[in-house]
Amino acid sequence: MSSNISAFLDAASAALGKEWVDQRPETIKRYGEHTLPGAERPPAAVLFPESTQQVQSVVRAANQHGVQLYPISTGNNIGLGSRAPVKPGQVIVDLGYRMNRILEVNEETCFAEVQPGVSFQMLHDELVRRGDKLMVSATSGPPHGGILGNAMDRGAGYGPYFDHFGMLCGMEVVLGNGDIVRTGDGSLEGDNLVNWHVSKYSFGPALDGLFAQSNFGIVTRAAIWLMPRPPAAKSFHFVFPDDEDIGEIIDLCRPMKLSNFVPTLFRISNDLYAMAPEDQNWEYLQGSKQAFSLEGRKALQQKHGLGAWQVSGMFYGASDAALEPSIQRVKAHFERSGKARYVSHDEALGIPALNIAVDAMSGRPSANELGMLQWRPGSGNSWFLPGTPMVGRQALELDRLGREIYARHGMDYIIMHVASARFARGLHVLVWNKDDADENARADACYKELAHEFAKRGVGVGRAPADYHELHMGMLMPSLQKAFGEIKNALDPNGVIAQGKYGIYGSGEPAEAR
Repeated sequence: MSSNISAFLDAASAALGKEWVDQRPETIKRYGEHTLPGAERPPAAVLFPESTQQVQSVVRAANQHGVQLYPISTGNNIGLGSRAPVKPGQVIVDLGYRMNRILEVNEETCFAEVQPGVSFQMLHDELVRRGDKLMVSATSGPPHGGILGNAMDRGAGYGPYFDHFGMLCGMEVVLGNGDIVRTGDGSLEGDNLVNWHVSKYSFGPALDGLFAQSNFGIVTRAAIWLMPRPPAAKSFHFVFPDDEDIGEIIDLCRPMKLSNFVPTLFRISNDLYAMAPEDQNWEYLQGSKQAFSLEGRKALQQKHGLGAWQVSGMFYGASDAALEPSIQRVKAHFERSGKARYVSHDEALGIPALNIAVDAMSGRPSANELGMLQWRPGSGNSWFLPGTPMVGRQALELDRLGREIYARHGMDYIIMHVASARFARGLHVLVWNKDDADENARADACYKELAHEFAKRGVGVGRAPADYHELHMGMLMPSLQKAFGEIKNALDPNGVIAQGKYGIYGSGEPAEAR
């Protein structure tokens, strides 16, 4: 796509104010950095709009001058791309820097209307200030991660409101052609939109899903539903000793979730996922280029008093006493395996690896889990995020496959399954030294082999790092890829919004430029 970046930036300066159009070298470098194996992707400039109307002006100017934009919220999706655009030379539209207001907290119908810059920590702090009557579904990722950005990429938490995209209601979106649309009853005329953030569906097709993991428009505000904070919450935890126990763990968790007896998701973390935030790979620091050894893992388990797998969940209710029968029921259910060791809520508060789970399920943002990014030095980090069927034999087969691939490439097997009733998202973490060219190449090869081998077994990913968007899109049926392209052409005919993100292109991008 031809571009006239100078004329575009002049138009953007007129719309936003010159001080909110940044081309300083240090800014370009910071926004082009990421933790993935690929090269840095520096933007042409960074813009900082303050309102939906300013975003609309930027999009219209991009259409006029043939410039590609790359919108971000807070840019803290570490391991998936951070702030960097999907293609170098795109202009980043940083929605989070100035569009960071909590527009409404409704304590009757329990929602918060937010702009893209509102982080999990910001909303949590505001809810505490208001009396801590409502709780946000927190991730265990960066507390300063954006709520809308996470939801639009289909991120998740751990409590009953874990489905962040599913908990959105009523969006305002700037389309690629510069039009503004509102979903649900926000599309009605007038200002008294009492139903906008409580009823997802209005007359006609529901468009909300078009903007999740797509590049069809820019979401500038939406509401997120909030859970009333219960009087009491009590976690439970089980430690299993052996790698092969994952099959039985999955089969034990499934009936607890199919009946929704356990209201949270299950966090099923392996030893390295649980303990890496508090430790470093001492074998690597001593010169090993192999995957962390079984002997090292056993020593780590003994040091932390944990096992090959840790299973965590939580109950909510009127009082601790009211929750005790549920705790005893789930305890009896897991202990019938003969291998599970129960860890109580009070014990878990003193074990950092388990306290992370308590915080997440209690709606408290925490940075503690991010310590795993220093398991190896060098700041390389990406995430492979397939679904795992909640069938023990299939989960065990995929676990064996993942371990083999990691070991073949000299990577340390760090994984947590976040388990619902029918499938679990497998958070496979790759941590490596990005400054080591060989290790960087091995991390890249490891990810690609994981993607291909899991896909052969009918298992796709729920989210993906930006380096691999085209890889995963290329695995989908051609007719679906064609449909995505046709929607892109309809809503963004000049391809100005994040062309190539999620592997989606419209006709505005010449094939030779991809």
